[in-house]
Amino acid sequence: MLEVKLGDITFASPITVASGTYGYGNEVEGLAEVNRLGGIVTKSVTRQPREGNPLPRIAETPSGMLNSIGLANVGVELYCKEKLPFLNNLKTQVIVNIAGSSMKDYLETMEILEEANGNHIGYEINISCPNVKEGGMEFGVSCHMTEKLTKEMRKRTSKLLIMKLSPNVTSIEEIGMAAQDGGADAVSAINTVVGMGIDVKKKSVKLHTVFGGLSGPAIKPIALANVHKLYKVLSIPIMGLGGIASAEDVLEFILAGSHMVQIGTTNYINPNIGVDILQELEDYCTENGLKNILELKGQLKS
Repeated sequence: MLEVKLGDITFASPITVASGTYGYGNEVEGLAEVNRLGGIVTKSVTRQPREGNPLPRIAETPSGMLNSIGLANVGVELYCKEKLPFLNNLKTQVIVNIAGSSMKDYLETMEILEEANGNHIGYEINISCPNVKEGGMEFGVSCHMTEKLTKEMRKRTSKLLIMKLSPNVTSIEEIGMAAQDGGADAVSAINTVVGMGIDVKKKSVKLHTVFGGLSGPAIKPIALANVHKLYKVLSIPIMGLGGIASAEDVLEFILAGSHMVQIGTTNYINPNIGVDILQELEDYCTENGLKNILELKGQLKS
């Protein structure tokens, strides 16, 4: 009823968790039933270790949060040595998120992961992070660069290749088409929206970097709109994300055209939210005579 396929890979449900919100997976051990999820997308990994941006780099907002973590991570070599063994023992599907500052960074990171003894079934390529000063976004705002990077990464793996798109562009449809033309198996939409916070008492910005990425329920209408725009032009599946906090939100994204979804910011409130809403989704399918939840995909009434 909830089982879905992406390419040749079967997922127990369409619900996965978004990159960064479950760390490397082991951070929520004892807090969430990870193996009951459809899958997890790991925290971004880069070619070299990154300390990330200076503090403060997180600020709460009405119905969401601003973050400017800056892709802090241990680097791909330590990732393969210390993080992959834990991920290999999970009984859910694992997708590794890759970020970079240059074409070389992205490709070398993937090549090292491909040579590692990992059970991950695919990669999500972060070309849309607004929280770093260099790289990443230059790919995500350019059709040419998106297609070129996708083609080069496609040559280096037979695993699922998912390009993560930014809403901070003139036309997300054109970027999505470039990813599709480059050989992507799917796209993720959307990454965070550029935002800013101000402390009126201190008369200062709330983030060291001034601007950061806004996530949470506040951006759900933006995410739904972008998913639906992509659904109307792409032939490859969409993983929808942005403000999902309930079973009803999941259904909205599927109706808009999502094949699967990712839950992000809500995990900080309830790390087990993705599991908690599974029964509600099953009940909805039963009550509406659906053999599979994807019978709803794109079925919006005009």
